[in-house]
Amino acid sequence: MISLKRNGKGEIQLAKGKRVRQSSMYKPGQSSPFKISRSKFSDFIDCPRCFYLDRVKGLDSPSVPGWSLNVAVDELLKKEFDIYRDEQKPHPIFIDNNLKFVPFKHPDLDKWRDSRTGGISYEDENTNLIIQGGVDDIWFDNDTNQLVVADYKAQSSSAALEKNTYLSSPYHQSYKTQMEIYVHILKKMGFEVSSKTYFVVCNARKNLERFDSNMQFDVKLIEYEADTSWVEEKIIEMKKVLDSEIFPNPNPCCMNCAYVNLSKNFYKETLIKSND
Repeated sequence: MISLKRNGKGEIQLAKGKRVRQSSMYKPGQSSPFKISRSKFSDFIDCPRCFYLDRVKGLDSPSVPGWSLNVAVDELLKKEFDIYRDEQKPHPIFIDNNLKFVPFKHPDLDKWRDSRTGGISYEDENTNLIIQGGVDDIWFDNDTNQLVVADYKAQSSSAALEKNTYLSSPYHQSYKTQMEIYVHILKKMGFEVSSKTYFVVCNARKNLERFDSNMQFDVKLIEYEADTSWVEEKIIEMKKVLDSEIFPNPNPCCMNCAYVNLSKNFYKETLIKSND
């Protein structure tokens, strides 16, 4: 996919390849706190080199189009769950799944949902990194008095929506990492948090005879047992990469790194031929 640089109005701009906002770039060895979003944390896990080029060298990564239909589903689900949150009553999906839950009510919930305003966050005492992310929803388990992390997912698949197949899909592994980071952050914020998390999966039906300006979804809860034991060690590893003056090794499966390397090779070959 070719990505053109655009401003906030959608107008095409000169692509310089580097960000100008200094606060988004880490200076190796700095002692002041530095913010790492959940998505950038995931980038580090996927490819340390791309993460380093982004956060330390300030490379402006090519943009990708937004998932507007997914965003619409998220917004509608939040409005729906908020009705039950205000009344502190269980959502019907809790009743259907025999869960003693109610949507969690907190004055900072809107902030926690918005990654642009900090989301849920804490400053890691070992690294001075502020780990943050915007969570879709938080529920309260009346049986255990613990918070429960929930994430909304929209898709359209003809396959049966089952827990084992959903969680074992190679395309959903990052979802589980996302959940574990959220659980870790909330624990560090001082909350009692359940290791049981839930994906609210909305699967758009494709077997209807006509559209009629209406999409119908099958909605199912997928429970996931989060394991946060790896998170702190990975944060320390991420900090070491940020402080390094040497480029970290790329993930050999990273398509971005492969693209850059091949581009450089082709460019060198062209220069050699033009000089012959």
